[in-house]
Amino acid sequence: MPTGAAPVRQLDSHAVEELTETAHKILADVGSSAAGPELLRRVATSAGRLGETIQQACRPVDTDDGLYVLRGLSVDDGGIGPTPGSWATAGDRAAAWDVTLLLLATVMGHPIAWEGQQEGRFVHNIVPAPGHEAEQTGASSAVLLSPHTEDAFHPGRAHLLLLGCMRNHDAVATTAASIRKVRLSAGDADLLARPVLPILPDDAYAEAQSFTGQEPPKVPVLWQTENGPTLRYDPAYTPLDEAPADYRAAYDRLTAELKRVSVAVALEPGDVLVVDNDLVVHGRVPFTARYDGTDRWLKRASVRVPGRRSRPLAEADEHGYGQSALVALI
Repeated sequence: MPTGAAPVRQLDSHAVEELTETAHKILADVGSSAAGPELLRRVATSAGRLGETIQQACRPVDTDDGLYVLRGLSVDDGGIGPTPGSWATAGDRAAAWDVTLLLLATVMGHPIAWEGQQEGRFVHNIVPAPGHEAEQTGASSAVLLSPHTEDAFHPGRAHLLLLGCMRNHDAVATTAASIRKVRLSAGDADLLARPVLPILPDDAYAEAQSFTGQEPPKVPVLWQTENGPTLRYDPAYTPLDEAPADYRAAYDRLTAELKRVSVAVALEPGDVLVVDNDLVVHGRVPFTARYDGTDRWLKRASVRVPGRRSRPLAEADEHGYGQSALVALI
């Protein structure tokens, strides 16, 4: 697996200063990074005033890699305090970074949150948590976090993910693989474009997992757009044993291809990895968590891009397992 093979967009010192000062001013005026209406209003107003250099750095993903690293921002390792023991205890730690990610997300589109995840916060803290080491969620550590589409179970999932690195002393890599780089036969692509299996909610959504209102919708894994193929993929939560043998074989070949083209990106503090969630599946390599305040710590923001047409129209009829997205439209 190639390491660090991700396009980089470098922010110059003037853009970094502008973005940092804007975030600190908003935080000082509002008093908290919890995304209430006033914070979202200030972020939206301020994002529209950011300079052309930042606007250009936040332009859409424009290569088949389906991602890029925004570089130039910095993190005060001592100033942000120890890595939280879980998202629930993170509170407003590194709060200026919450606002910074929201500013970047708002330049790119509409930030979203989930009522059923991390108490509806618009910026999530991704840290290893005791007792969750073997789960297929961001709180795990000891197992490979399988490559997946973020929130693949939901029709309202993000178009873009922003992963801001606060701390990564052990160079733990985020994995990423783009559907635009795989090689599949026409027959496999046709099979995977059929709605054969559902994608079930992951362990971060306890309420969604207990949803009993309707049958899980069957969804395609692949489909074609005018710009090329896109995908919706989460093997850890897809009941593959319920599919016909030819479909399982095609799915396995897709999995092998995604592994073949996967890259490993070890983020450095201050890096922001921007992932196109329609093109790229992402995961994380295993690591040993110490729970001593020095473990890997990322912040995550999710973005919907207005007017993007990258998904089948039939998704509009899905129930989303009762989960509702909160969209910052102010």
